[in-house]
Amino acid sequence: MPRPSKLSPERGDARTRLLEAARDIIRAKGFAATTVDDLCRQAEVTKGAFFHHFGSKEALGVAAAEFWADTTSAFFEAAPYHLPDDPLDRVLAYVAFRKAIIVGELAEFTCLVGTMAQEVYATSPDIRKACGKSIFGHAATLEADLEAAMRARGIRGDWTPESLARHTQAVIQGGFVLAKAGNDPGLARESLDHLDRYIRRLFDISEKVEA
Repeated sequence: MPRPSKLSPERGDARTRLLEAARDIIRAKGFAATTVDDLCRQAEVTKGAFFHHFGSKEALGVAAAEFWADTTSAFFEAAPYHLPDDPLDRVLAYVAFRKAIIVGELAEFTCLVGTMAQEVYATSPDIRKACGKSIFGHAATLEADLEAAMRARGIRGDWTPESLARHTQAVIQGGFVLAKAGNDPGLARESLDHLDRYIRRLFDISEKVEA
């Protein structure tokens, strides 16, 4: 995921700075532990500015999920895994890319919407829906390549491009949970290695995972 950048009062308007602060602090502390004071302090805005842009902390959570979806969509659209001609190569390049960006501190590579969805799914339907829209929307970007790869190789099974696209996100999000639980980013990268092997076996191609 895009790594958080340091905030400055000169960069962006107050609303954008608050959303950037939410992106960074919630990934580090969780939604419940993140206070309005935390957000205002990091964004260098007043509480008045916060409540001018967001009617509540929950409204901020919804907006943060939408902001995450918008900014990560641009990040992934520009990523190099789209370059291979073969659709299956593009899918495998996507998995390799997701592994490659697991770097730095846990809060720098883990997923904002995955973090919030796990925490508030039962208490904030609006945030949950916004997080789900982001996660499932990103999964959907893989469906066309998976469908083309199945068609090109004559692959048929009791699974669909849509279900496999969702499974990739289950592995990625689960890898983030393992990395947090074990305080070890290597656990998330290990999960991506297994995802690579799984996809190769589904498509009956040679197993090759870079260390």
